[in-house]
Amino acid sequence: MSRTPLPARPRGLFPVWLTGILALAWLAAYDLELSPETLLYGIDDMAEYFGRYAAPDFRELPRYLVLVGQTLATAFWGTVIALVVALVVAPFAARPVTSGRIGHRVAREGLNVIRAVPDMLLALVFVAALGLGPLPGALALGLHTGGFMGKFCAESMERVDPGLYEALAATGATRAQTAMYVAWPSIVRELAGYTLFIFDRNVRMASVLGLVGAGGIGFALHDTLRLFDYPRSAALIIVLVVTIAIIDMVSSWLRARLTPEGSRS
Repeated sequence: MSRTPLPARPRGLFPVWLTGILALAWLAAYDLELSPETLLYGIDDMAEYFGRYAAPDFRELPRYLVLVGQTLATAFWGTVIALVVALVVAPFAARPVTSGRIGHRVAREGLNVIRAVPDMLLALVFVAALGLGPLPGALALGLHTGGFMGKFCAESMERVDPGLYEALAATGATRAQTAMYVAWPSIVRELAGYTLFIFDRNVRMASVLGLVGAGGIGFALHDTLRLFDYPRSAALIIVLVVTIAIIDMVSSWLRARLTPEGSRS
């Protein structure tokens, strides 16, 4: 009995991928005018500069922890503002929930506008209007991330089974009742995950917004760098990195518990 020969082993695509990656790297270096010689000449200077952070000064650690708390508060209230924006605007931006094209388009474009304006620019505007402190940072984070959360929630509402919307509409329910009893309950688990993700992101950005006067540990870091106080700058950076790492681990654990697989484990 003749045996059917096995098909030929497919050729590996590694050389093709490697060639493509090298070509893209070369194009990026050429377009950005990157010079390997300049990087090589600057290695000693970079090593000397980063060596200035080798002796962190933790003598003011209690003050640093207070500043971290201020940064976390800024991120928390920014997340609360973003959640409020999503709760109000997302139903209008979801086609199955909103009642007209005009309202849907206005809500969509409104989310696009506040999402397109960088939170750094918003922070500068609010600092100029309200003065230094965490309030401008919270408002900037809330508006900017509210655009993202509103978009996420609206798209989640559009993925809900249409039969649920039709069943409630058949009872004569209004659009507000549809959002309250179908749209939001159907995406509550996703909403919790989005909120944790936005808070995780806002913690990082709250420290950056401090550089433009929005308070918190970023403001203190800006002062120490401006005064070339590298030991205290190193201590602030370490405290900030540790805080962000802890927040990231806790947020990842909570998001895992919110998924159906994680809740059953």
